[in-house]
Amino acid sequence: MTSIATTPVNTSHEAARVRSRQLEAELRQDPGRFRVLTGDRPTGPLHVGHLFGTLANRVRLQNLGVEVMVLIADYQTITDRESPASLPADVLGLIADYLAVGIDPDRATIFAHSQVEQLNQLMLPFLSLVSVAEVARNPTVKDEVASAGQAAMSALMFTYPVHQAADILFCHANLVPVGSDQLPHIELTRTIARRFNDRYSPGHRHFPEPEGLLSQAPLILGMDGGKMSKSRGNAIALAASEDETARLIRRAKTDGDREISYEPARRPEVSNLVLLAALCLQRSPEDVAAEVGGGGAGGLKRVLTDALNERLRPLRKRRRELADDPAYLGSVLRAGTERAREIAEATLGDVRELMHNTY
Repeated sequence: MTSIATTPVNTSHEAARVRSRQLEAELRQDPGRFRVLTGDRPTGPLHVGHLFGTLANRVRLQNLGVEVMVLIADYQTITDRESPASLPADVLGLIADYLAVGIDPDRATIFAHSQVEQLNQLMLPFLSLVSVAEVARNPTVKDEVASAGQAAMSALMFTYPVHQAADILFCHANLVPVGSDQLPHIELTRTIARRFNDRYSPGHRHFPEPEGLLSQAPLILGMDGGKMSKSRGNAIALAASEDETARLIRRAKTDGDREISYEPARRPEVSNLVLLAALCLQRSPEDVAAEVGGGGAGGLKRVLTDALNERLRPLRKRRRELADDPAYLGSVLRAGTERAREIAEATLGDVRELMHNTY
């Protein structure tokens, strides 16, 4: 696989947006030049925010012909919580979600963090390439420090940005779909790749300097108007029943204006429901709002319930079939993990050779 050009990345949102448009054109022209790394923490079922925010984009990239590596980041679950007894079922549930939305295990590699020892071993040399101050400046680490109060932050959480760099670089990924808040992670990964190359492989650029592909997916809020999140209880899971979906939508926060309009800045909660219906119906939000018109929040919620259940019906049917076959889901994970191990073993072997650690 040929690496893409290492255009210097500015972490400003506008510069990243411009570069992302260029990358989209390059993806369409020559998708085989790219290897994408993406993934999720197995902390519960995926929801409609994931579907429109990340999952649909992974399927799109896969169908373009891009090589997609999908990481189940089970080690990241213990950065801020204990490893629960439900983790094996959560991992299989995540795989069921992936396959149900259209990720094809014959074209994408699905693997688990904890099962690829060689990947995690790369974190040690990578830690030697960054300072404590550089890691501490990472927004994820800063947010954790700020929110921890008097509680001590785990060393694993502190080193999380370097672990994420190992996730990306072990497979020589050169493209990572991200939100704008994750651009500093990409910049730190690029710094690690560049410093490794300068120190240990000056005559040959061993690691690519990956670029962030900013998502063009709209932000889907939860039914309470806040960020849709598995942990906040405001999300509609992909695996939810149609009755449960209807119940959650009936509880969704709106406002007192009976005339429905699409005005995200002035009416964020109503506009979120309009947008979600529009995405399901493949229509513009303005058209959906005009159709509901004076039907008020009740009319809007009925339109959204019907549209979302119709959109998810085949996905849910497929997911139920997959969930009934855990042996198959396990085989998908084992095959993907074996593929990831082969890549990681080759990368670790090269790193040892370059660092003179072969005895």
